[in-house]
Amino acid sequence: MDRSLKQLNSESVPYIKVDSLSKIADIILLDTREKAEYDVSHLKNAIWVGYNEFEIDSVLNKIPNAKSKIVVYCSIGVRSEDVGEKLQKAGYSNISNLYGGIFEWKNEGKLVYDTLGNETEQVHAYNKNWGKLLTAGEKVYNKKKAKNKRKVIINN
Repeated sequence: MDRSLKQLNSESVPYIKVDSLSKIADIILLDTREKAEYDVSHLKNAIWVGYNEFEIDSVLNKIPNAKSKIVVYCSIGVRSEDVGEKLQKAGYSNISNLYGGIFEWKNEGKLVYDTLGNETEQVHAYNKNWGKLLTAGEKVYNKKKAKNKRKVIINN
């Protein structure tokens, strides 16, 4: 994943690797994907803030302490960098971007959760191009189909 991320991100928001994040307690996770992606699965206790729907005022209300440890993530780390930059501009000083996003998290065998808080193997793969970077779990491309158990899955 190194090559594709270096071409797409400027690293304006410092990366945090999966193994480092999994060892840190007392951190706020912000999921910057679309709601349909979040609803399929997300990191435990992550707060959905969206990407196109992202509103800084909502974050300011939820996280008033600008020194809070915050990690943003998306599918691979591109959209989350954009949101991280907006947080930095709003005065948040302790922002990290999960390197490789939820795809890397799942690829490294970490758990993801559905909207009911249950562990799931499903991960919204965004689209078939980016979905190639997800090598673990069940790739879901359409939330409605996944909900009806007629999920679209590509096994590698």
